[in-house]
Amino acid sequence: MIPFEFDGILAVNKPAGWTSHDVVAKLRRLLGIKRIGHAGTLDPDVTGVLPVAVGRSTRFIEYLQEMPKEYVAEMTIGIATDTEDISGTVTASVERAVIEPEELRRTIERFKGEIEQIPPMYSAVKIGGRKLYELAREGRVVERKPRKVTIEDIRIEEARLSLPHPVVKLRVRCSKGTYIRTLCKDIGEALGYPAVMSGLVRTMSCGIPLDRSASLEQIAAWLEDGTLAERMLPVDALLTQMPPLRVEPEIAQRLLQGQRVKRSDLRLKEQPPAGLVRLYAEPERFVGICRLEERLLIPHKMVT
Repeated sequence: MIPFEFDGILAVNKPAGWTSHDVVAKLRRLLGIKRIGHAGTLDPDVTGVLPVAVGRSTRFIEYLQEMPKEYVAEMTIGIATDTEDISGTVTASVERAVIEPEELRRTIERFKGEIEQIPPMYSAVKIGGRKLYELAREGRVVERKPRKVTIEDIRIEEARLSLPHPVVKLRVRCSKGTYIRTLCKDIGEALGYPAVMSGLVRTMSCGIPLDRSASLEQIAAWLEDGTLAERMLPVDALLTQMPPLRVEPEIAQRLLQGQRVKRSDLRLKEQPPAGLVRLYAEPERFVGICRLEERLLIPHKMVT
């Protein structure tokens, strides 16, 4: 029996073969509470950091999902599949792909910054009210519009170019909505060969590195020994894209009641720019997210 409601973020090292929904369902049963959700889907074959919000922290999942992510991807050059990863049906192949190290480096550099991607047919993107993977399973291929994503950084970690089908390991830091398997396919095409993603680990999400995530077995052990609550991460500590704003408790209470507060009523120690801020009732009690405007501080999403 769980004697209190947990609240915070659990960084789960998702195992292979599990969907993100499987992980949430397991934790829901384990903790005995319903208010749980994940911040960023991982495909079943992909392992790595899956932030899971518990309790009141679930209100802030949408902001966690917007944060950059980092992956280590393995790309195999010389074959293509219908799913753009190694699990699919081979649609093209070459006997040998010849890649020079400098050519690979120059090509990889071209993918830094804002790029366009066409979502793969085997994805959850909806067109005409139906998910693309549903259409793909029916053997249909439909036109998809390119989407802009940002590759903040991409580096070659390892390159085995002497193989008939060269294998390249890439570390990629990217924006929400980036398809790493599509990135691998597009890099291959830029090199003049088919390519697939042959492995993927998410090494960072919401600022949480892989070495700070825990297995489901470890989380169960923490629950058993009574240390789980103290090992959860406070959600506000992860929302680093928003500057902090500290106000007096009475001002915080007005905002929690849905009232707008004049900026002139605030005795601000900090002067963050206009936009979303993390609001704290002095000294350090997180009370929600507000929108700071030129003349007003407006409740946006408060702790309830």
